[in-house]
Amino acid sequence: MSAGTESQSLESATTSIESQPDQKTRRYDRQLRLWAKSGQAALESAHLLVLSSSSTSTSILKNLVLPGVGQFTLLDRTITSPSDAGNNFFLEGLDSVGKPRAEEAVRLLLELNDGVKGHSIVEKDIQQVLSSEGESGVEWVKGFSLIIAHNLEKNALDQLSDLLWADFKSPPLVIIRSAGFLAEVFIQFHEHAIIDSHIDSTPSLRIDKPFPALLERSLAIDFENLDVTDHGHVPYVFILVRVLEEWKKSHDGNPPSTAAEKKEFKSLILNMRKKSDEENFEEAESQAYKCWTSTVVPSDIKSLFASSASSSNTPPHTKPFHILVKALEVYTSTVPPNTLPLSSTLPDMKASTKEYVEIQRLYKDRSVEEKNTFKGILANVIKEQGEDPNLIDDETIDSFVKNSHVLRLLSGKKWGWVDEDKAALTERAQTSSKQLGIHLALSALSSLHAKHAQAQATKQSQEGQNADFTPSLEELTAEAKAILPDGVELPEEDFDNAIGEAARSPTADLPNTAALLGGVVAQEVIKMITKQYVPIDGYCTIDLVETWTGVL
Repeated sequence: MSAGTESQSLESATTSIESQPDQKTRRYDRQLRLWAKSGQAALESAHLLVLSSSSTSTSILKNLVLPGVGQFTLLDRTITSPSDAGNNFFLEGLDSVGKPRAEEAVRLLLELNDGVKGHSIVEKDIQQVLSSEGESGVEWVKGFSLIIAHNLEKNALDQLSDLLWADFKSPPLVIIRSAGFLAEVFIQFHEHAIIDSHIDSTPSLRIDKPFPALLERSLAIDFENLDVTDHGHVPYVFILVRVLEEWKKSHDGNPPSTAAEKKEFKSLILNMRKKSDEENFEEAESQAYKCWTSTVVPSDIKSLFASSASSSNTPPHTKPFHILVKALEVYTSTVPPNTLPLSSTLPDMKASTKEYVEIQRLYKDRSVEEKNTFKGILANVIKEQGEDPNLIDDETIDSFVKNSHVLRLLSGKKWGWVDEDKAALTERAQTSSKQLGIHLALSALSSLHAKHAQAQATKQSQEGQNADFTPSLEELTAEAKAILPDGVELPEEDFDNAIGEAARSPTADLPNTAALLGGVVAQEVIKMITKQYVPIDGYCTIDLVETWTGVL
């Protein structure tokens, strides 16, 4: 047999064609590492409604089409103008002028990903859909996974916001307002449940409350008779469990509590070394605090139990989450040692491959046992609540148990809430004056634009209203200050800078601002759709003059 033939034979014997990733997996490889197959499936099943085909809207869509959002619909009856052709990368320059802007944008956006479907509606706008089509138009809007609105006219935005907020089953509404180098982003939703929040929080190893197999294995290690190599590769978890158990025998079953005792405990660990450079014992010494830090249900998870129990009118999309949380509450209160289910996820540690595989197996076996116990409790909770036994699939349960230490349940707010809350405005004028300045400037701009449009309509002269909209500094200042409670003022510099930029470019949809918003908003949309990571809470304000972002 030749060397070449032998090489091919070995490769064939060790690599099967079935093990190779398919085309979709190869295309989306990097993002699958961020939100996994479950997140990708959610993204691909989503259908977005986008109210505008502006430069900002198409920049947002670009960053959603590329990772494979299922479908999007652009609702915009705007005809492409020369200024549109100059600032929107998803128009074909002067060739697009005079054509429906949404149709042109959809055609070019779809060139980015042949797995995405795009639609355009150019005969009507959102107000016409909601007003002229009655209940069917309302239900059509509510049928989307999420709605994105950029610089939507104030009356239309208020109507849409009110409509969606009135029904807790409505999809989230992502609102973007921008003018020149200023912008803000807000997400309106009733309730948003996150199982995999990706918060940087390590699950407990339960060193202070070791499960039987872990305790048995730790006590069985004959440290004195191990050779130097093996001694230097014992995982620090085994070391800590062993030292803690020996400590408790001489301290009435209690872990170290005083500073002197903790120092003594660490000395016991280091004194076990056979060589001064054994990294596993140094790891054990640095992680010794886990021996006297009691493993309990985290306070934020306890708060989640309380908030979930008090929730009424639960949206259908979060009902499974509430049931899972109830089962978790029962589990932590009835199953010893009254902690969250054990995670099989282990941190890196100094250990031989053999030892690391063994400790992984111990944790995995125990985590499976506890997960099965949780499933039994969950089945009882589902039965007690009269729900379908198949309401929650195994994949969701597995993810919930694995991430039970980083669960989040967010309660959203309605668009415009801060403008109606005088106490909040007063407080934020003191603590977030720059952010509030941008919000007030954009709010004043939106309000004046609505008044201008109404005046133009009264004169039956709609044509050219955007070009004619040139509010003065005085008008913007008066409109913005009217939002603030009596006696409340912003620092002059913060207020004047924001108002000045709004007056300078009241209708400018700048490409660089659009590009930044495209990334920021698409990221938040993906968080909402995949129900992973934690979205922004409040008004995210952006100032590209001074290059900063903040949340109001």
